[in-house]
Amino acid sequence: MALLVLIGPEAALVGWSDLDARGYVLALLVIAPTAFRSKAPLAVCLVTYAIWSVYVTAGYWPGVTAFGPMLCLYTVALQLPTRTSGICTALLTAIWFFGSVDSQDHAPLPLVAAQALCINALVWRMGYLARRSAELARKTRAEQHERARHAVVEERGRIARELHDVVAHHMSVISVQAGLATFVFDSDAKTARTALGTISGTSAEALEEMRRMLRVLRAQEDDGEVPDAPMPGLDRIRDMTDRVRAGGVPVEFRVTGTPRPIAPGVELCAYRIVQEALTNVLKHARQASATVELHYRRDHIEVSVTNDGEGVIPDRVRSGGGHGLIGMRERAKLYGGTISIGPRSAGGFAVRLTLPTSARAAPPGDDATE
Repeated sequence: MALLVLIGPEAALVGWSDLDARGYVLALLVIAPTAFRSKAPLAVCLVTYAIWSVYVTAGYWPGVTAFGPMLCLYTVALQLPTRTSGICTALLTAIWFFGSVDSQDHAPLPLVAAQALCINALVWRMGYLARRSAELARKTRAEQHERARHAVVEERGRIARELHDVVAHHMSVISVQAGLATFVFDSDAKTARTALGTISGTSAEALEEMRRMLRVLRAQEDDGEVPDAPMPGLDRIRDMTDRVRAGGVPVEFRVTGTPRPIAPGVELCAYRIVQEALTNVLKHARQASATVELHYRRDHIEVSVTNDGEGVIPDRVRSGGGHGLIGMRERAKLYGGTISIGPRSAGGFAVRLTLPTSARAAPPGDDATE
């Protein structure tokens, strides 16, 4: 409206008809619908074009009201498909060209055509680029949301595996020791006290590991920073075998090669797999003897947990299923290792794991388990 009042009287100076009452009414009718262009861009655009056609063919200066149709064209290019906005661009160019030619016969046709085409093409291009930028921003936000959701799912899966390993192993030891203490409570007080001591130590370790995981979760909720909490590693495998041995399962632990620092994630992976394997021995083969072997090689480590199968409960042993065995395979795959799980030809059961000594993830789509 302000632009109309300011430049309307200048029409005669540039060779166009003065804006009379009818001209001002038509100009207002051209400009007014643009206030609703965001709600109905195509409808408002076509209405504005129709009124502007009447305005320019009546001989009034197009420059006074041209920003109305161009603003509608920009909105169409911003909100609607390219084909629709392209048609609107061609239509506005045609109205501009024929209206200018009809009102200014002396104007060179190439100049009028170039002016109509270039200006409207520029307006369309600006709207098109703005629409593509908005689409790209939406796509980027959607991808970020999906990545965040995927990360949450992976983190929940990791925490679930950690909780499974902690609870299953420690509760199995506690269950065995509680049963032993109950059985010998009246006849062998020393053995009962030893069993209760093992229960106390095992439960304390389980609580400490669960507290560590809770600290990690709380830190992620607060500021995303994980506290420097110690993670179980290869140096604690001996303590684990001692605890299982105290639970009534003869376990031998052997180390070959020269121990050296290894990536914490790799150590945790090896520790959890040994923990799960010994938990399965406690659950399904309490009378078996087990052997845990840790071999330090030049660029990898090898870990094996075997048992002789004595006292095994066949109905409970599954070589291809179960959450624990799946968790073993997923851990090995995560760190680019290989694992074999199954019965031994000589009897019993074996878990054999090979891990690189640096924490490298397995290539996408590569199945690192055997």
